[in-house]
Amino acid sequence: MILPIIKYGNPVLRKKGERIESVTAEIKHLIADMFETMAANHGVGLAAQQVGHALQLTVLDVREVAKDRPSTLELKGRPADVADLMPLVLINPEITPVGGPATGGEGCLSFPEIFAEISRPESVVVKALNEKGKVIEFRCGGLLARAVQHETDHLNGILFIDRMERKTKEEFRDELDALQAATKAELKKK
Repeated sequence: MILPIIKYGNPVLRKKGERIESVTAEIKHLIADMFETMAANHGVGLAAQQVGHALQLTVLDVREVAKDRPSTLELKGRPADVADLMPLVLINPEITPVGGPATGGEGCLSFPEIFAEISRPESVVVKALNEKGKVIEFRCGGLLARAVQHETDHLNGILFIDRMERKTKEEFRDELDALQAATKAELKKK
C-alpha cells in the first residue's frame, strides 16, 4: 500500500526512532509498504519517520540512478556489486564515517522540489539488521553512502536542511516557510 509522505513541519520528522527489537509481521508489512511508497515517489531512500512511524527503520534502492550517480560497496573487505544488496532494509543502523568530506546533490521526499549541495563523509561503514533480523555489515561510498547517511539522519530526527550551509538554507527560506505552514495547516484540519 502506498503511504502518504510526511512533509516538513510535521513533528514526527524530528522524532528519534525507537529501536526495533524483533522483526514482526507488522514490521514486515511496514517495510513492504515503504518500498512501494518509495518506488511510487521515485525515491532512493525512505525512513519510517517519513511515513509517520518513529522507528529505527529505513529502506533504500539506488539502482534507478546507478548510472548517473555511482556507488561503491565492500562486503567483508572485498568489492561487491551494489545491485546485489538492493533493495536494502536497514534496521537500527549504526554508521561510522571513514572517508573525507564530499559534496553532492540531495533532495528529500519530505521537501518536494528542494535540492541542495550537502557535504557528508564520502564513505561509511554500516552495521544494521536486515528485514530478516540478521546482522549485515558493509562499507559503501558514492550515492549509497550519501543515501544511507541521509536516511540515518532521519531516524535520529535530523533533516537534510540541518546539513545545508547557512547561505543555502536562507536561499530556500520562503519555500521552507511555505511548506512548513502548509503542513501545519493540514495537521490542524485532522
